[in-house]
Amino acid sequence: MELEAQWWTGQLAADIHQALRYKELKLPSYKGQSPQLHLRRYFADLIAIVSNRFRLCPAARHLAVYLLDLFMDRYDISTQQLHVVALSCLLLASKFEEKEDSVPKLEQLNSLGCMTNMNLVLTKQNLLHMELLLLETFQWNLCLPTAAHFIDYYLSIAVHETDLHDGWPMVCLEKTKLYMAKYADYFLEVSLQDHEFLNYAPSLVATACVASSRIILRLSPTWPTRLHHLTAYSWDFLVPCIERLLIAHDNDVKEANKQKGQQAQSAQHAVFQPPAPSAQQANAQQHVPQYLQAHQSSLQYHHPASQQPSCQQILSSTHTASYPLQTCPAALQTSAQARGHVQGAAMSLAVPLEVKPCISVSYNRTYQVNGRYSCITPCFER
Repeated sequence: MELEAQWWTGQLAADIHQALRYKELKLPSYKGQSPQLHLRRYFADLIAIVSNRFRLCPAARHLAVYLLDLFMDRYDISTQQLHVVALSCLLLASKFEEKEDSVPKLEQLNSLGCMTNMNLVLTKQNLLHMELLLLETFQWNLCLPTAAHFIDYYLSIAVHETDLHDGWPMVCLEKTKLYMAKYADYFLEVSLQDHEFLNYAPSLVATACVASSRIILRLSPTWPTRLHHLTAYSWDFLVPCIERLLIAHDNDVKEANKQKGQQAQSAQHAVFQPPAPSAQQANAQQHVPQYLQAHQSSLQYHHPASQQPSCQQILSSTHTASYPLQTCPAALQTSAQARGHVQGAAMSLAVPLEVKPCISVSYNRTYQVNGRYSCITPCFER
């Protein structure tokens, strides 16, 4: 633990963080104009499920979803072919982020239920063609920072012994750090489920995940000076993203309570007593409402009056930092992008734009990403 703490506080980690912050300023733009945008949640969940099955790291999972988002934003792809694209994105991301023996094999991908249900079979040639198309789309640069690349660096100081819990000194610092990491991972996965989070810089999303976790854990001050200096984000700059995360958390808690009520009714009909809630469920159902009642918010949400208080009451303008923001990358800028159409296993494309090819393969090359991004340093070791 001491060696790990020394690593995160060392100069090398700071240099890597600075390089990633620089690279995120030059990320390709996302416009949210895919004709299949309504299917985006399904394929993001598919990538998450498959990555969990193969025990891939969060960085690989987030990079895969980001590659899929950018590719869908530029091409009109059939629903059947999107399965191949999604798995190819995951395969490329795992090759970039994972060790070689952790990368899924072709036969393992073909054995997935989504492939058999769609009557799809990946061949080596088909997979190579799709990987080449993806690599050419991103100009062979996969060093694209995501929120998962920043979260560990920010978690290294997310909890400190000087923090207060419900206004009292913390009883167990290590246990609080463990809960902080679990909640941060939860909010990180929430950010994968909605394409609206692509409107924020990855470092901002990671920072908002940490801030949201501190809110749920009732730690004060909500946004301490040390986190402001490390992330270079003020509270006011984080509020819109935190709002989205906490609304998603509220919805999840309501859904969990709804399912619990349904299970209780079923158990009563069956003359069985309902099982007692787990410690984690009790923490989410008891701690959150108590904390929400203790805060008032300047942000306006629209929830039915009959529902329980939402996380909107947590966000308070009194947490605004009194010192200036050092560097705050704005939301990703949009720019005109070429669009195409993908058909069949041969991955043929057709758009009225002429783009110079950079490699010789069996499909037509008709897309080029704006700008080139040099890889200065590798991403964090997971």
